[in-house]
Amino acid sequence: MDGAVVGVVLVVAAVLLVLRSGMRVVNQVERGVVFRWGKALPGYRQPGVTFLIPFADRMRKMNVQVVTMPVPTQEGITKDNVSVKVDAVVYFRVTDPVRAAIEVQDYVFAVGQVAQSSLRSIIGKSDLDDLLTDRERLHEGLALMIDSPAAAWGVHIDRVEIKDVQLPESLKRSMSRQAEAERERRARVITADGEFQAAQQLANASRIMADTPEAMQLRLLQTVVEVAAEKNSTLVMPFPVELLRYFDRATKRGGPAGEK
Repeated sequence: MDGAVVGVVLVVAAVLLVLRSGMRVVNQVERGVVFRWGKALPGYRQPGVTFLIPFADRMRKMNVQVVTMPVPTQEGITKDNVSVKVDAVVYFRVTDPVRAAIEVQDYVFAVGQVAQSSLRSIIGKSDLDDLLTDRERLHEGLALMIDSPAAAWGVHIDRVEIKDVQLPESLKRSMSRQAEAERERRARVITADGEFQAAQQLANASRIMADTPEAMQLRLLQTVVEVAAEKNSTLVMPFPVELLRYFDRATKRGGPAGEK
């Protein structure tokens, strides 16, 4: 009787050990790909506790979080023959764990190599101005170029961004001189436009004063007031301008009458 009890206990313990050896825990950020006798099963195991057939199943866990991978600096020549160095960053994640496990040996390394070659290709197809100003379009083109082969590996490219564009020092100095010359040109145009507008206003004012002689006398008095307000000074006005004009008009009227 005691021997039978011991045998039952041993059998139960063996069964528990076998079940324990087949129990696996899949984390929330992982998916489990099961290989049965070396052949991958169609589906994958969801997060939580899962059981495998001992000695027959083997599970590989695939991380489905977004991976941030920097792309090393790539040197290339742009479409307008300028040598530049560009680096970028790629955001991607696994969408099909089964394909990512069996279609490619190391999907992270594969995506990195595709990103480097695509970055060099996009440098050769773009102008320098596009690399400096039109980066959104380049980001979309890079993402499309990398996503095409990555989709076959069960990987989706979320976003690609160009981080920095390094220019030669000689080109930087040339661009600095160009920007300085452009600012100088704008300053001269603005100054010339201001002088032109001021000349137009002065011409209008002169025409108004020519039509209304009294306006010149009022302007003269206003100028005198402004000068006196700034400094305590004595202004000597030898003769009123309007009085001279009055005598001039009177002389012209009296000349013909005297001759008659």
